[in-house]
Formats: sequence, C-alpha cells, structure tokens
Amino acid sequence: MLCQALHRIGRKLVRRRMLEEDVNEMAPARRLTTLDLVALGVGCTVGVGVFVLSGEVARDITGPSIVICLLVASLSSLLAGLCYAEFGVQVPYAGSSYLYTYVTMGEIWAFITGWNLIIFFVAHTATVARAWTLAFDNLLGNQISQTLHENISPNVPQVLGEILGFIVVGLMLLFMELLTLRNRWIFLVSKVFTMVKLLVLSFVIMSGFMKGDLHNWKLTEEDYIKAGLNGTFSLGPLGSGGFVPFGFKGILQGVATCFYAFIGFSIIVTRVEEAQNPERSIPMGIVVSLLICFFVYFGVSAALTLMVPYYQLRPGSTLPEAFLHIGWATAYYVVTFVFLCSLSVSIFGFMFPIRNLIYMMAQDSLLFPVLASIQTSTYMPNVSTVILGIVVGILAFFFGLTDLLDLMSVGALLAYSLVALCVLIIRYQPERRNGVKEAQVWEENRPAAEKLTLQQLFFPGSPTPTPLSGQVVYVCSSLLALLLTLLCLVLAHWPGLLSGDPGPITVVVLLLVLITGITGVIWRQPQSSTPLPFKVPALPLLPLLSIFVNVYLMMQMTAATWARFGVWMLIGFAMYLGYGIQHSLDDVKIK
Repeated sequence: MLCQALHRIGRKLVRRRMLEEDVNEMAPARRLTTLDLVALGVGCTVGVGVFVLSGEVARDITGPSIVICLLVASLSSLLAGLCYAEFGVQVPYAGSSYLYTYVTMGEIWAFITGWNLIIFFVAHTATVARAWTLAFDNLLGNQISQTLHENISPNVPQVLGEILGFIVVGLMLLFMELLTLRNRWIFLVSKVFTMVKLLVLSFVIMSGFMKGDLHNWKLTEEDYIKAGLNGTFSLGPLGSGGFVPFGFKGILQGVATCFYAFIGFSIIVTRVEEAQNPERSIPMGIVVSLLICFFVYFGVSAALTLMVPYYQLRPGSTLPEAFLHIGWATAYYVVTFVFLCSLSVSIFGFMFPIRNLIYMMAQDSLLFPVLASIQTSTYMPNVSTVILGIVVGILAFFFGLTDLLDLMSVGALLAYSLVALCVLIIRYQPERRNGVKEAQVWEENRPAAEKLTLQQLFFPGSPTPTPLSGQVVYVCSSLLALLLTLLCLVLAHWPGLLSGDPGPITVVVLLLVLITGITGVIWRQPQSSTPLPFKVPALPLLPLLSIFVNVYLMMQMTAATWARFGVWMLIGFAMYLGYGIQHSLDDVKIK
C-alpha cells in the first residue's frame, strides 16, 4: 500500500501537461507587431538597472570594468533569450516558463518555476517603488529626508522611504486595473515613453563622451591621495585603480548583479497569444530588444564612469547626478523627471504577466481556486490587487534595493535554467497529435518489447525520436543539470582550486569527463525533424552552456539572498504539499 501510494505521488509530481490546438473564443486579439514586442521588451528591461544599478555596481564592485560585466551578462541573457524564442515558437501559448516546464518536465517543476516567477514579478514591483522614492527624494535635493533626520530621528529617512514606497505601490496596483480596461492605450503610452527614454539616454551617452575624461579609466593611488582619499592600498575599499580596480573577483560579482539589467525580455513571451505573427515576431522581439538594451547599458555605464570617477559615486546615487558633477543642473532635472515617468510606466509591463500567471496556476489548482476568478468575477480583481499589494508592501518595507535585486536575479536565473533544460528535452521528443510537439507521459502506450541497450545509447536504431530515445534524453538532461550544479559549486566555493590543490582539480576533471560523456549520449539521439521558424543552434551545447552560466552566476549570490529565497520556497512547498498536489487537475489541457 505504501509503495503504491508513493508511486502515485511520484507519477503526479512528474505528470506533464497536455496541449491541444483549438480556437479559444476568449483569446485576446492578435494585434501586437514585432515593433510592439520590441518596445515592450526594451521598456521593461531598461529601467532601474540603467538609472540606479550602474552607479552602485561601478562604485563598490567593478569600477570602470562594469562595461565588461554588462557584456558578459548580456551574452548570458542572449543564450536564455534564444531558448525562450524557440519555446515561444514550439508552444505558442501564454504562460512563459511556467507553461514550458509543465509541458516538458512535469508538475513539480512547473510549480517551482511559477512560484519563482511570482516572487520575481512582485520583487520587481517593490524594486521600482524603492527606486522611485530614491529618485524623488534626490530630485528634491534630499531636503525632506535631511529635515526629518535633523529634527526628528536618525531613522526617519528609512521610514520616509518606506512610507513613500507604500504610496507608490498603492498607486501602481491601482493603475493595474487600467491594464485590463485600456490595454491598447497602455501599449501606446508605453511605446511613447520608451522612445522618450531612449532619446534621453542617448543624450546621456553623448554627454558622457563629450564631457568625460579617459583618465577616469586609468586612476592610480596618486589620484586617490590628491582627492584626499589616502590610505587606499591594493584591493582596499576603493580598489587598486586602473580599469579593473577590484580584480577578476569583482568582475564575477558584477556579472551576477548586472544580470538583473537584462531580465525584462522574458515579458515578451507572455504576450505570444497577442502577437500577429508569433513564429517570427517572438524571436525577433527577444533578440532585437536584448541588443538595444546592451548598447544602451554599455553606453550609459561608459559615460557614467568617464564623467565621474567611480570612487566619487555616492551610495544610493542615481544616473542623473552625474550631470551635477559636470555642472549641468538643467540636464539633471530633465533626466530625473524622465526617470520617474519611465519607472511609473514600466510597471505596466510586469502587471499583466503576474496576474495571468496566478490565474493559470489557480486554474490548474496549484494555487487556491479563488484566484482563478481574477479576470471574470466582478470583485476578484480588487481582491487579487489587495493580496499582491500586501506582498509587495512587505518586501518594500523590510528589504533594501540591493536585496530585492538579488532576489529577482536568483528567481530569474533559476527560471532561465529550467527553460534551457526544457529546450534540450523537447527537441528530442517524438511527434504528438496534430504536429504539436509535446513532452508527455508516454509510458502508458510504450511497447512492452522496447528495451534499452548500451548500443542504443550511442547508436539508436531510429532516425526519428522514439519514446525510448526521448526518455533517454530526459534522464541524461536531468543528470547533466545535477553535474553542472556540482561543477559550479566546486568552481565557485572550493578555495584550493586556484592554488593548485590536486583534490578539487581531480573533482573538476572527473565532473568534466562525466558531463562530456553524457552530452555525447544526448548528441547521438535523433532530433525532431519538424520544421520551425526558429531553432536554438548548436544543440545540445548551447542550452548546456546557458545552464552552466546561469547556475554559476547563482553561486555568486550572498548567503542572505539564498536564505530569503529559501524561506520563499518553503512557503511555496508548504502550499503545494498541503493543497496543490491534492487538487491539481488530472487531465490539464490548453485550448
């Protein structure tokens, strides 16, 4: 009895979602062009990162070498973006990585992905609130916080930020209703503000190259002494000078933090059902938006570090403050005003995905069914808004801006890794009904005589994917994910590796041999020959490289970030084991 119960639970954890091609009368109109999707991706990506994050990272982590960090982070995001693009073509339904993992890997992984995306979207809203209050206070010359600090309490500035943050969160969540009432107008406003934001940032870049000083990329200890900052030795609080003042370790930490700057592109795939031509516009929208965002971030960071020596950037300073350093006060107020407006508008890009995600998970009975009525019931939109507002308010109240950014990065990196793993799996699965590619539970119809031999691992007998070859890839991909995680742990946290200690070197070599062998097994399996408008190139290497980079960046996060993430996951698992696993639907279909 116990074995049978455990077997049923195990099958339910890995049960995969079934897809059916059908016309949904309630489906949204397909009105979004490729330009709309590019504007959506750029508008959601270029925000807090370009106005706040660049200065924070350059001052304390990387110095001028932040441009290298942005290059590496953008390449990592591009790898994930290619995986998202193929899945957007393979599974043209709204649902982002939650649906992709449900189709490919099973229910438990879908819940983990969806639960991570919820904290990602919620933390983003709280991050925007924090950044908005910071910029607003800076626009007023910090007069409000300084006055309260001098006359009332030294803790008032933090309280002021929290109060303003609550006000902004409340306004943003109130505006959330406009998203369903005036969806078309929201896109028009977002495109206009995205264009204005790009024009202003182009002005910032040109100003930086005109007024900047290349010597700020070649600072020495003598410059610190002349500035009255003596006592700065090699790799001290201000670094050792030069283009890479904090060394290679600083670049690695900077890449992990700068990854946040590019995670907005995943919003594009949540609009796949509204795209006029998703097979073409989804891949083009992702790639083009990432390229635009990279050039913007690269140019702005270069301009910032050229205009202001990295050690003179104040903690909590925003991008417009660089104009005060060169004496352009008017430009400071104009750029700050555009910054505030762009933050207010960018929140709309993240409002629809979080509500749609909660709606889908509640429909699948992975969350409480009352949340499935948020788009149909008269009063449920208000209830869902209040629930989201409470969670966002708690995060904005208790956590700082950097804490929220790191929490978002962990959730995004995990979701991107799972999507890359899904692409690796689904390309090797057999064809299913009506040509739709599905990673389904095939054991029920598997021929009894089909058995796996050692020869079939490297010399499969069929030129097309079979249920057996698909299962081989599923198991091998799971093993590779585990081995890559172990490799990243050794590379990131075994101190004897760089000193030539034979112990960690032996472990790394052994892991690389196993990874190479299992990758060879996957490479020998037959791939699907179904023509697609876009496919990830260099399979299986590119998805595996994406997983490795994402996991390695996750290893750069602090213990405090992992503790917060662990608490969030414990809450999710308690909800899933207490409710979701007992009520999730047996035959889930998308129509």
